[in-house]
Amino acid sequence: MCSVCTFTPVCSRTTFVPVGERFVGRALAAGSRTTFVPLGEPFVGRMAADRSLWELAARQHGALSTSQLLAAGISRAQIARLVARGWLSPVHRGVYLVGPIHGPLARLSAATLAVGDHALLSHRSAAELWQLGPAVRGSVSVTLAGRQARSRDGIRVHQARRLAPPDIARLRGLPVTSPGRTLLDLATCLGRRDLARAVEQAEVLKLLHGDWLEPLLTRNSRHRGANALRGVIRATDAPAMTRSEAERRLLELVRAARLPAPEVNQRLHGHEVDFLWRERKLVVEVDGYAFHASRSAFERDRRRDAHLIGKGYRVIRLTWHQLTREPEAIVALLARALAS
Repeated sequence: MCSVCTFTPVCSRTTFVPVGERFVGRALAAGSRTTFVPLGEPFVGRMAADRSLWELAARQHGALSTSQLLAAGISRAQIARLVARGWLSPVHRGVYLVGPIHGPLARLSAATLAVGDHALLSHRSAAELWQLGPAVRGSVSVTLAGRQARSRDGIRVHQARRLAPPDIARLRGLPVTSPGRTLLDLATCLGRRDLARAVEQAEVLKLLHGDWLEPLLTRNSRHRGANALRGVIRATDAPAMTRSEAERRLLELVRAARLPAPEVNQRLHGHEVDFLWRERKLVVEVDGYAFHASRSAFERDRRRDAHLIGKGYRVIRLTWHQLTREPEAIVALLARALAS
């Protein structure tokens, strides 16, 4: 026994926690090799000694159910002691957050544990996990297929007759509806503009692959969001242009309107710009091809725009939608910009 820390060895590898330390779980969840449990904490010690239980809690973002605790050999009386000491915090009936290690996704994980087997994060909560929308305050949305369950404080339960395998996914260890099914569910609770933004974000994050819409709607033909999602896709769907296609389309518009010809793909104050009218101090950038389709690229583009504006240039950004659907408006916009 160590005269400094007072510990009792539990296994033969390496890491200890001194007496009174409340973060045994954090060390174990981080993958420590040797574990020592403080004396005088028999209930906490028993919980910490079960490495598999801590690993399970870490995979579930710091949430554990009563059934999981009981299966690990922790009695209901011991669970009550852990709650009293602050190691476990009840969040739903039969579900706890493990004090030292629960993270920002713990509330989502806890909701699926509370509803039980076959529960999937869905709607706005799934959109939050897929990064298609902001973090949602209030109730967590869960879809359950094949059995009945009631909503409860902090959890809104949606019923589905069945969910096909392509509509089911796991992300960051959590059960969740697939990106396509998430968009379909969002179509029932978002307005057209917000739904279009979610679709665009899914495309930017490359969550949608190939011909995803028609198979999704065929599997879920009676879903209330089917018509709304189809309408948004029809309004915004078009192939993303390559850089050369974007350049060709814009140059064709400029030539047809007999506007001054721009320089293409030129260096300007340390940046490469798509189109440049140097004498008029006008820069035009075309978004919609893969070069722009990431969050980091979006931020980089905006920093570049700010730098060029600071140097006295005007920067106009066009999209593939404008190039393909609104050519006359683009010509008018360029004519005004070049004349001013």
